[in-house]
Formats: sequence, C-alpha cells, structure tokens
Amino acid sequence: MSRIGMQDMNILVTGGAGFIGSAVCRLLVQNPRVRVINVDKLTYAGNLNSLRSIENEPNYKHYRTDICDENAILTILNDEKIDSIMHLAAESHVDRSIDGPAAFVETNVIGTFRMLSAALNYWRGLAPEKKEGFRFHHISTDEVFGDLPFDEGIFTETTPYAPSSPYSASKAASDHFVRAWHETYGLPVVLSNCSNNYGPFHFPEKLIPLVILNALHERELPIYGKGNNVRDWLFVEDHAKALEIVVRHGRVGESYNIGGNEERTNLAVVETICEILDRKRPRANDRKYSELITFVSDRPGHDRRYAIDASKISSELGWKPAQSFESGLEETIDWYLQNEWWWRPIREQTYKGERLGQNSETS
Repeated sequence: MSRIGMQDMNILVTGGAGFIGSAVCRLLVQNPRVRVINVDKLTYAGNLNSLRSIENEPNYKHYRTDICDENAILTILNDEKIDSIMHLAAESHVDRSIDGPAAFVETNVIGTFRMLSAALNYWRGLAPEKKEGFRFHHISTDEVFGDLPFDEGIFTETTPYAPSSPYSASKAASDHFVRAWHETYGLPVVLSNCSNNYGPFHFPEKLIPLVILNALHERELPIYGKGNNVRDWLFVEDHAKALEIVVRHGRVGESYNIGGNEERTNLAVVETICEILDRKRPRANDRKYSELITFVSDRPGHDRRYAIDASKISSELGWKPAQSFESGLEETIDWYLQNEWWWRPIREQTYKGERLGQNSETS
C-alpha cells in the first residue's frame, strides 16, 4: 500500500460529525480510493446534517459509537480493516469546560486513552506491511501552549505546554498520552496543533457564527473584556487539507503546528463581520451592525494571545493556507446566509435563548 497516494486506504475519523471532523470527512470522501469510517457519539455538537452531501457515498460510513468504549472501537478497527486513525473527537468549548470540566476529562483524556489502547491492540496484530503503514493522527489545539504577550512571541512545536483552562488542560493531557504511547509502546503517531478554525458548519456558540447569527437576529454582539484578545484564524477547509497531508506524509513521532498566519483581535473580527453584513444584508433601519456590539465581563483564565508558527508544515510537507482571513470570512458569511436549514434548528433546539449572550473564540 502506498501512503503517498493514499491508495485503497480505510481511514477512521473520530468526531467526524463535528465542525472540523465533518470538513475532514467531506474532503477525504472525494477520493474514491479512500474509505472514510466516521465514529461519532453525536453529542450536542455532532450534527449529521453537516455530512448530508456525502451520507450516501459508497466510501463513507458512520458508527454512532462512544470513543470511551474501547471494545467497540477495537471491533470497528478490525471489521473495517483500518489503515489510519484521525482522532478529532473532543469537547472543545472553553466556557463549557469552566462550567463543567468533568466531561472534558472524560472525553478528551479518558477517551483518548481508550482510543490509544484500542489502536495499540489492533496495530500489534497487523501484518508487517500494514503495521508499517499504520498511523494514529492526534489532532489538538494551540491552546495547550497557554498565553502569549500581545507584542511578542509565537508558538512553535517545541513551545512548553502551559494550559490555562480545563479545556486546554484536557487537550494537553491527551497530547502527552499520545506521545507516551509512541515512546513506550512504539505506536506510530503524528500530532498536529491548530489555531482557531472558522468556516461553514461551525457550531453557533462559537464567536464567528454567534456574531453572524446574532446580528441577523438584531441581538447583542457580545465581546469579552475590551475585545483585545488576539487569535490566529484558520479557514476550516484549509485545516482539513493540512490534516490530510499530515496523516499521509507526516513523520512518525513528530508534531506539526497548523495556522493561518492571520492574527486578529476579537474586536477586529466582530467589526469585520459587521462590515461584511452591512454590504450583504443591510439592516432594515439602515443602521450599522457594529451598533449591536456589547462588551461583557471577561471570562476566567482568558489567554491574551495565540499565534502559530506554521513554518515546519510548510517547509517539510508543502502546505500553506489558500484562504486569507477576509476571503474565508466572506465565504463563511455567504454560507450562513444561504444555509438557514442547517443552523436554525440548532439555535432553536439547543439554546432556547439561554446561551446566546455568551461567546468563545476557540475552534
């Protein structure tokens, strides 16, 4: 089997009904020689409507399975003859991790441990050529690196871990477990840490979709503190392409930072959304959407700045983002304007108004 050409590969994607996971599934299914096995428990953020365009494709299959169920995962690995795992399943909302950290420990730490245990058991039983080609690709976040000053510094693959929230602490722990399974047991792993993602099918509690939809509904646009926290933004489809390259070509045991090189303050992000909506969907009273901006109390442990150095994946694997922040944001806003069928049921069924005044920048 050639890993370079991804010939006749069976790839298991955990969390494939989530935001980034669904983008990965939609991308991989385009190659008819790749079978995509999506394992997703379908918690609140998992949405099969995000996969409607591929649900009937012959090289796509979904299992509604909990990654904490090690025996079920091992059965799927054996039944589907999996060649690589792309592990994206995670609880990812910082505000929710502050309110209820236990779920983040269960999914992000225990779930990753169970996935590693099943993968190791499976990998040890493979034939030599299959064993050589197998990969466990763990997808993580730049938040594990903690906080940067506003005016200096950038995250590299060797930046020490310093998580600030229960969410980032749980992801940091999962990263360490993945590395330990490689060092201790020889499991062939690759890791990647990404900056903030945005794009179509983004769950409406996250900053960019929340602001877009609140604006369309003439609701307040909440921004933490003074809005000066800085994030590096990465279009989700660019990220999916990077992840495909890493699982295909990444060096075993290595990690790769994936970023858009598009740093913006949260206030600048919201103001840009307002400007685009002013052009595309003017308010009935001809007022500006920016008038809806409201500053709210900052959240505990709110990191000042994240910034990714993506030079390693660029120089080693040849990946660079195709979208600028402005072009990606235009495409994202167009998608939300044209796909009310997807987001309206989530707004109505999930929230009923209780969380729409909150926001999170995390991917």
